[in-house]
Amino acid sequence: MPARLRKTGVTVLGWVLVVLGLAALILPGPGLLLLLAGFVVLSQEYEWAERRVEPVKEKAFDVARQGVSTYPRILLSALGACAVIAAGIAWGIDPEFPTAGPLGPRLPVAGWATGSSIIASGLIALALLIYSIRRFRPEAKRARQSAR
Repeated sequence: MPARLRKTGVTVLGWVLVVLGLAALILPGPGLLLLLAGFVVLSQEYEWAERRVEPVKEKAFDVARQGVSTYPRILLSALGACAVIAAGIAWGIDPEFPTAGPLGPRLPVAGWATGSSIIASGLIALALLIYSIRRFRPEAKRARQSAR
Protein backbone atom coordinates (compact mmCIF):
# COMPACT_ATOMS: atom_id res chain seq x y z
CA MET A 1 0.00 0.00 0.00
CA PRO A 2 2.80 2.57 0.68
CA ALA A 3 4.01 2.30 -2.95
CA ARG A 4 0.53 3.11 -4.18
CA LEU A 5 0.31 6.06 -1.78
CA ARG A 6 3.72 7.30 -2.97
CA LYS A 7 2.64 7.13 -6.63
CA THR A 8 -0.54 9.04 -5.81
CA GLY A 9 1.44 11.71 -3.95
CA VAL A 10 3.97 12.05 -6.78
CA THR A 11 1.17 12.29 -9.33
CA VAL A 12 -0.78 14.92 -7.41
CA LEU A 13 2.32 17.03 -6.63
CA GLY A 14 3.56 16.77 -10.22
CA TRP A 15 0.25 17.83 -11.73
CA VAL A 16 -0.14 20.70 -9.25
CA LEU A 17 3.29 21.97 -10.32
CA VAL A 18 2.41 21.55 -14.02
CA VAL A 19 -0.87 23.46 -13.60
CA LEU A 20 0.86 26.21 -11.59
CA GLY A 21 3.56 26.37 -14.27
CA LEU A 22 1.00 26.76 -17.03
CA ALA A 23 -0.75 29.50 -15.06
CA ALA A 24 2.57 31.24 -14.37
CA LEU A 25 3.33 31.34 -18.08
CA ILE A 26 0.51 33.90 -18.28
CA LEU A 27 0.59 35.34 -14.74
CA PRO A 28 3.66 36.70 -12.95
CA GLY A 29 5.89 33.85 -11.91
CA PRO A 30 8.47 31.33 -13.04
CA GLY A 31 6.24 29.39 -15.42
CA LEU A 32 8.81 27.31 -17.26
CA LEU A 33 10.59 26.39 -14.04
CA LEU A 34 7.38 25.26 -12.34
CA LEU A 35 6.48 23.31 -15.47
CA LEU A 36 9.95 21.72 -15.45
CA ALA A 37 9.62 20.90 -11.74
CA GLY A 38 6.26 19.24 -12.41
CA PHE A 39 7.68 17.10 -15.19
CA VAL A 40 10.71 16.16 -13.05
CA VAL A 41 8.38 15.01 -10.25
CA LEU A 42 6.10 13.14 -12.66
CA SER A 43 9.11 11.54 -14.38
CA GLN A 44 9.71 9.52 -11.22
CA GLU A 45 6.62 7.49 -12.07
CA TYR A 46 5.83 8.11 -15.75
CA GLU A 47 8.01 7.61 -18.81
CA TRP A 48 6.04 10.13 -20.90
CA ALA A 49 6.97 12.86 -18.37
CA GLU A 50 10.63 11.87 -18.46
CA ARG A 51 10.68 12.49 -22.22
CA ARG A 52 9.43 16.05 -21.65
CA VAL A 53 11.97 17.07 -19.00
CA GLU A 54 14.89 17.80 -21.35
CA PRO A 55 12.98 19.90 -23.94
CA VAL A 56 11.39 22.06 -21.22
CA LYS A 57 14.76 22.40 -19.46
CA GLU A 58 16.43 23.50 -22.70
CA LYS A 59 13.69 26.07 -23.36
CA ALA A 60 13.85 27.41 -19.79
CA PHE A 61 17.64 27.79 -20.05
CA ASP A 62 17.34 29.45 -23.48
CA VAL A 63 14.88 31.99 -22.10
CA ALA A 64 17.13 32.63 -19.09
CA ARG A 65 20.17 33.00 -21.35
CA GLN A 66 18.38 35.51 -23.59
CA GLY A 67 17.08 37.42 -20.59
CA VAL A 68 20.59 38.31 -19.41
CA SER A 69 22.26 38.71 -22.79
CA THR A 70 22.23 42.54 -22.60
CA TYR A 71 22.22 45.11 -19.82
CA PRO A 72 18.88 46.64 -20.90
CA ARG A 73 17.22 43.21 -20.64
CA ILE A 74 18.69 42.71 -17.16
CA LEU A 75 17.48 46.17 -16.12
CA LEU A 76 13.98 45.59 -17.51
CA SER A 77 13.78 42.20 -15.79
CA ALA A 78 14.86 43.71 -12.47
CA LEU A 79 12.39 46.58 -12.82
CA GLY A 80 9.63 44.14 -13.73
CA ALA A 81 10.34 42.01 -10.65
CA CYS A 82 10.35 45.13 -8.47
CA ALA A 83 7.04 46.21 -10.02
CA VAL A 84 5.54 42.82 -9.18
CA ILE A 85 6.74 43.17 -5.58
CA ALA A 86 5.24 46.68 -5.41
CA ALA A 87 1.96 45.33 -6.77
CA GLY A 88 1.99 42.62 -4.10
CA ILE A 89 2.48 45.25 -1.40
CA ALA A 90 -0.39 47.28 -2.84
CA TRP A 91 -2.59 44.16 -2.90
CA GLY A 92 -1.70 43.47 0.72
CA ILE A 93 -2.36 47.00 1.92
CA ASP A 94 -5.53 47.22 -0.21
CA PRO A 95 -5.73 51.00 -0.47
CA GLU A 96 -8.78 52.78 -1.75
CA PHE A 97 -8.33 54.28 -5.21
CA PRO A 98 -10.58 56.04 -7.69
CA THR A 99 -12.95 53.80 -9.60
CA ALA A 100 -11.66 53.08 -13.10
CA GLY A 101 -14.08 51.06 -15.20
CA PRO A 102 -14.79 47.76 -13.48
CA LEU A 103 -12.04 48.33 -10.88
CA GLY A 104 -12.40 50.26 -7.67
CA PRO A 105 -12.58 51.42 -5.06
CA ARG A 106 -10.85 48.21 -3.83
CA LEU A 107 -8.57 45.73 -5.57
CA PRO A 108 -10.12 42.35 -6.43
CA VAL A 109 -9.18 39.53 -4.03
CA ALA A 110 -7.19 42.00 -1.95
CA GLY A 111 -5.43 41.18 1.29
CA TRP A 112 -2.14 39.80 2.49
CA ALA A 113 -2.85 36.24 1.31
CA THR A 114 -2.91 37.41 -2.30
CA GLY A 115 -0.33 40.15 -1.75
CA SER A 116 2.20 37.80 -0.18
CA SER A 117 1.93 35.33 -3.06
CA ILE A 118 2.51 38.18 -5.54
CA ILE A 119 5.48 39.40 -3.48
CA ALA A 120 6.86 35.86 -3.42
CA SER A 121 6.61 35.73 -7.22
CA GLY A 122 8.61 38.95 -7.48
CA LEU A 123 11.26 37.69 -5.07
CA ILE A 124 11.52 34.41 -6.97
CA ALA A 125 11.92 36.40 -10.19
CA LEU A 126 14.76 38.43 -8.64
CA ALA A 127 16.44 35.26 -7.36
CA LEU A 128 16.16 33.65 -10.80
CA LEU A 129 17.56 36.80 -12.41
CA ILE A 130 20.58 36.70 -10.11
CA TYR A 131 21.04 32.99 -10.83
CA SER A 132 20.76 33.61 -14.58
CA ILE A 133 23.29 36.45 -14.43
CA ARG A 134 25.78 34.27 -12.57
CA ARG A 135 25.18 31.22 -14.77
CA PHE A 136 24.66 32.64 -18.27
CA ARG A 137 26.16 36.15 -18.33
CA PRO A 138 29.77 34.89 -18.75
CA GLU A 139 28.60 32.91 -21.80
CA ALA A 140 27.04 36.04 -23.32
CA LYS A 141 30.22 38.03 -22.75
CA ARG A 142 32.36 35.33 -24.39
CA ALA A 143 29.98 35.11 -27.36
CA ARG A 144 30.10 38.87 -27.91
CA GLN A 145 33.90 38.95 -27.65
CA SER A 146 34.33 36.09 -30.11
CA ALA A 147 31.95 37.80 -32.55
CA ARG A 148 34.20 40.87 -32.66
